[in-house]
Amino acid sequence: MSKSQINLPKTAFSMKANLPIREPEILKYWEEINLYQELRNSRKGNEKFILHDGPPYANGNIHMGTALNKILSSTLLAHSVASSMEEHARYGGVVPEVAARAHLEALPQVLSDALAKAGVSYSDLDGIAVTSGPGLAGALMVGVGAAKALAVSLGLPLYAVNHLVGHVGVECLAEGDDSLTTPTIALLVSGGHTSLLLVRDLVNDVELLGETIDDAAGEAFDKVARVLGLPYPGGPEIDRVAKEGDPEFFRFPRGLTAHKDQEKHRYNFSFSGLKTAVARYVESARARGDVIDVPSISASFQEAVADVLIQKSIQACHDYDTLRLLLGGGVAANSRVRGLAQERCDQAGIDLRVPPLSLCTDNGAMIAALGAQRMMAGFEPSSLSSGVFSTLSPSIIQL
Repeated sequence: MSKSQINLPKTAFSMKANLPIREPEILKYWEEINLYQELRNSRKGNEKFILHDGPPYANGNIHMGTALNKILSSTLLAHSVASSMEEHARYGGVVPEVAARAHLEALPQVLSDALAKAGVSYSDLDGIAVTSGPGLAGALMVGVGAAKALAVSLGLPLYAVNHLVGHVGVECLAEGDDSLTTPTIALLVSGGHTSLLLVRDLVNDVELLGETIDDAAGEAFDKVARVLGLPYPGGPEIDRVAKEGDPEFFRFPRGLTAHKDQEKHRYNFSFSGLKTAVARYVESARARGDVIDVPSISASFQEAVADVLIQKSIQACHDYDTLRLLLGGGVAANSRVRGLAQERCDQAGIDLRVPPLSLCTDNGAMIAALGAQRMMAGFEPSSLSSGVFSTLSPSIIQL
């Protein structure tokens, strides 16, 4: 039998939607009948999301996430995440080979869960979106390989999209709005990435303003937690104990914020020196026989991280004349980062956008959202020969 006979039923009309061509006509008709508002009215008072998610760690978990997004809409039908954090905890950090194996083992169940929760089957899908980078190569290969297999077997377009831009795309789901208000500055902070982006157009124009030149913020949380004897992952542990401490107990350095850094590193970050400063402080205190005030050291360290992140983000908003800041990534779940961002944005008259905690960390919903936006905008699908990239500039939105 031919592929069309296997995948497509016999009908009096074409089973291929050819969305890039037909979409403008469909959208125009929907506007004429006010479909979007009618749908909102019919669902008023109902749940916006059906979610199944792991705990919102504040340092960007390695995970396998799958989401089913209603194409040509911002409605999230289902969201399923499987976390391998417990497997990595025994090593005190992420082991790439373990992460790849965990992805491979979790994939079938995550796909089944997402389909079941959405109440749909593979035949109801309009496209496949997958992360192509940046990230751990082994884990990315598992996801991309599975996505290609699904795209080929189902006869669906494949959209291999940028992980970092996906964190921005999740904003399209947060308010049930198809579009992202632009321009906007996006601060993306996790265990593997700390980046500041200028988003002029979510699907076509994203510029990397700056990034960490050494450790990511989430990585610094993990390393400082280890110095303080706190368990892995360090992000949520430091956030928890810092609530009992004094953030002014000790002023740790704020990397790349001096006047001399403004020309070359205006939007770049550095947390390696901060991590070392905490380690040396603890080492000296122990040598003197002092009691280690873990809550206050945690609070002081956390304050330094939040201060630098928000200071540079506000600065970028002013420099690029935009009054909108979006937070994303696992560290965006940190209570002090969110709190300080809100304080300073209120003072500066900037609209702060923060996704729900469950959508801050890595997840399939954000990738589905970005893939749907690219599809709606009429972009060509990705080639089946597209690969994975452990490093990838946010300016490359789709491969």
